[in-house]
Amino acid sequence: MISREEFSKIMEKISISPQDEDYLLFSIYCETLKEWNQKMNLTAITDDSGIAVKHFADSLLPLTLFDIPANARLIDVGTGAGFPSVPMKLIRRDLQLTLLDSLEKRLGFLRHLCAQLGIDAATVHLRAEEAGRDPRYRERYDVATSRAVASLGALAEYCLPLVRPGGVMLALKGSSGEEEAEAGQRAVALCGGRIRDVLRYRLPGGDPRTLVVVEKISQTPTKYPRPSAQISKRPL
Repeated sequence: MISREEFSKIMEKISISPQDEDYLLFSIYCETLKEWNQKMNLTAITDDSGIAVKHFADSLLPLTLFDIPANARLIDVGTGAGFPSVPMKLIRRDLQLTLLDSLEKRLGFLRHLCAQLGIDAATVHLRAEEAGRDPRYRERYDVATSRAVASLGALAEYCLPLVRPGGVMLALKGSSGEEEAEAGQRAVALCGGRIRDVLRYRLPGGDPRTLVVVEKISQTPTKYPRPSAQISKRPL
């Protein structure tokens, strides 16, 4: 992990004020990620500085752009190695976290990681479209997050069925976020949502990012989400 001083500078650049124990916890995260990455494919970014900026800072920046309500029920769709939700949970311990992924091996890593970090998180081994049709998860969450999973149109069909009316979907995108938001408006509307904000910003290293904030304004019709093959072949 990078030095405590470097970590603090990165956090200051993104307007996060770390607590005394945060450096230790993010260090554990970094080292555990690198260790498990030798056994399974979790990330292509393996240098300490890259992990700190392109994973940790990238995951935390939405907290400075959107005010997630206290004690929100948050589901991270296609969570992978836990980004963005696990870094968010380290800063916002009040969040009630659910980690959704289709690969059990990744969830095994996340269960181990959460135990190492001393945080609570439910893990769900399902595809997003399966979870969206399951009464245990459908429209149960205040917030759905997703980072580097699919185009915004497809993401709306994956995520919005999981969000309760009045909740939000937070889509972490790269430089193409505005174009995706424009192209995905119809899919968002069909799934009961409305694009509230498209926020452009940069990581401390200068890489462009976009946060697309989608409000859930009505229940998702029961025909959504469709099977993944239809979502891919016939976008809304």
